[in-house]
Amino acid sequence: MEKTAARSGWLWVKQGFALFRKQPAEMSTLFLAYMFLMLALGILPLLGQVLPILLVPVFSMAFMQACANIEQGRKVYPTLLLTGFRTPAFRRLLLLGTLYILAAVLAVAASSLVDGGEFWQVMSGGRGVDEETVRNSNMSTAMMFAALAYAPAAMAFWHAAPLIVWHKMGVGKAVFYSFFAVKRAGGAFIVYGLAWILIGVILPAIVTSLVAMLFSRSLVVMVVLLPLSLVLTVVMYCSFYPTYTHVFGKPYADGTPEPGGFDAFGQ
Repeated sequence: MEKTAARSGWLWVKQGFALFRKQPAEMSTLFLAYMFLMLALGILPLLGQVLPILLVPVFSMAFMQACANIEQGRKVYPTLLLTGFRTPAFRRLLLLGTLYILAAVLAVAASSLVDGGEFWQVMSGGRGVDEETVRNSNMSTAMMFAALAYAPAAMAFWHAAPLIVWHKMGVGKAVFYSFFAVKRAGGAFIVYGLAWILIGVILPAIVTSLVAMLFSRSLVVMVVLLPLSLVLTVVMYCSFYPTYTHVFGKPYADGTPEPGGFDAFGQ
């Protein structure tokens, strides 16, 4: 397969906006339903810390299927949140979620090499976070180290869920093909990531500063910032879909992939 051009990363962001514009209310409702469900799971004793991460691959298929529905001219409903639970691949998605947790734990544990375990203790609930702790430790460096350590896992997980569901792959094969798909499109993903830093982080910060200078009221700032953050987050979720279809092809209405998309990997 030929390497994906770096400019494709910006194209994926634009396609995310295009998908959102077709059904903005429906996609926002789906996302809010997801967030409320995550909050509900989060209050469960013990399981509340694990379930939201374990179920990420399951719920990710809701947004992938929603984008496929939009592209096929079909309505998006909140019931799509159950997409991952209804698929025969549900157990494999749970196994993938388990790998998410293991990879995150290993990445945070590895950061102990940098700060002597300060970040690990905070993430595991062993101690709280305060300004003095952050100032007198290498926690910021440890966080960056953990992010770098997690990067290969993120590459392996990026396309894994739709490959498991739409291409009916096993978990091992899915993470393998996902890793190398992202690796081959490395330039495009760098552009994609930088674009989202600009749009999703820097732009809201600029808007917040301007509104704060004009109105000097926190309530006004929140009224502007919350809808903006919601829209940009939903658009980002929409943009995950074209990163997948660019390489592996678009799914048909029944969820099976187009012929030819996966042939790029010699299958």
